Amino acid sequence: MALARAREQDLLSTEIVNRGIEAGSLNFSVRVRRRLPDFLNSVNLKYVKLGYAYLLSHSFYFLSAPILILIFSVALGKVTWEDFCPKCDPIDALFLLGVLALIIYIYLDLTPTSTFLVDFACFRPPDHLKISKEEFIQLARKSGKFDQTAIEFQQRALKNSGIGDETYMPRSVFQPGFKTNLKDGREEAAMVIFGAVDDLLATTKVRTKDIRILVVNCGILNTTPSLSAMVINHYKLRHNINSFNLGGMGCAAGIVAIDLARDLLNAYPGSYALVVSTEVVSYTWYSGIDQDMLLPNFFFRMGAAAMLLSSRRLDRWRSKYELKQLVRTHKGMDNRSFKSIHLKEDKEGRQGLSVSKEVIEVAGHALKANITTLGPLVLPVSEQVQFFTNLLFKKKTKPYIPDYKLAFEHVCIYAASKKGLDELQKNLELTDEYMDASRKTLQRFGNTSSSSIWYELAYLEANGKIKRGDRIWQIAFGSGFKCNSVVWKALKTVGKPKRSPWI
Repeated sequence: MALARAREQDLLSTEIVNRGIEAGSLNFSVRVRRRLPDFLNSVNLKYVKLGYAYLLSHSFYFLSAPILILIFSVALGKVTWEDFCPKCDPIDALFLLGVLALIIYIYLDLTPTSTFLVDFACFRPPDHLKISKEEFIQLARKSGKFDQTAIEFQQRALKNSGIGDETYMPRSVFQPGFKTNLKDGREEAAMVIFGAVDDLLATTKVRTKDIRILVVNCGILNTTPSLSAMVINHYKLRHNINSFNLGGMGCAAGIVAIDLARDLLNAYPGSYALVVSTEVVSYTWYSGIDQDMLLPNFFFRMGAAAMLLSSRRLDRWRSKYELKQLVRTHKGMDNRSFKSIHLKEDKEGRQGLSVSKEVIEVAGHALKANITTLGPLVLPVSEQVQFFTNLLFKKKTKPYIPDYKLAFEHVCIYAASKKGLDELQKNLELTDEYMDASRKTLQRFGNTSSSSIWYELAYLEANGKIKRGDRIWQIAFGSGFKCNSVVWKALKTVGKPKRSPWI
């Protein structure tokens, strides 16, 4: 084991040196650490095994179906009209019908209910909260909170961020005497959350008393009562609702919330689940000068998304998507990953979210583990055969890079920054068309944290790109460090929605 680790470290060091030399930089070691690792050329076997383990566990239902169908067919083959005729023995006919009903009941009980995404909604803040990059710098300078070095740092970062001039921010954070407080945080949370949920309820026509499960996620703002309790109070949800509030889980918490809602829907079949994902910008604002804590200031923007999930079989006809796969990867056992994004206080006691310079490299390693597990679940058989064969004989052949474009028609990558999207596009070998939704969302709405991937899906819908049978891959990263993936299948061709943040 120690020898294997040593070899792995040697390979990593060689890779870093070679990349640095190719880049032509004398200080290559520092620059390379901020880039994604070439994760498609190095595969960890344990994640491949994990992916196939998931595949085999789900295959039980696919293997049992033909057997039950065979039994059912044999039973039906022996049935004649006389079996149901009153002149014949009614006891035998009733017994046969009872056996068939029992088989159907057992099969339906053993087979997990599909999780449907009935619809979703993304909140678009009012126009008076729009802020351009130039205005951001002007207001930041007038606030008196930042020195010239901090202003210039934010100006350079904004220029290369990929963020446009029509994103939304609470202007109160730029006031000279502003301090992070619960009042502003609650008001912002209420505006974005209620705005998204109102649009969702108006579109789906679902009664609030029919919602049995509620999951709300917000990374930084965690109040008492919780944000989920705030939603229950506002919409007067049922008294026995299963309510959960997820905090401190970062931008990947939206997929965690979907996973939790799916498990609860399996536990309570025939139910509706409301999932709300957001981040409160005014509560993440940092008024100091530490550069690692200034990054969230100009990346995070206001936004929220609300999703209605269902486990009702009859909801298939009116739902937009069906959940096909969900894979979560957590790298918290590694100290560097654990500390890459964390909430802390600077020397002056001012609270802020610190983002390490190594976060892109850390994200790359997490993504490598995630897609290696996801691959066996989604890749075509031809790709899996080539990949698995190459894995067995990797000492003799060049590493085979699976083509994930064959598994999905659309990809929604968490829109954190232009640099991050560039690195992901390069390593996943995605075309500009696959990256369009992520880049347009970053430009128009900025980094809206866990709701970002839903603004991207809304962009695809608004442009008429979702066709029946299309597979959509959503990828999100978060503190901890986490990388989560969820795959949806379109149940119908989605027309231009009446309510959309893009319309």
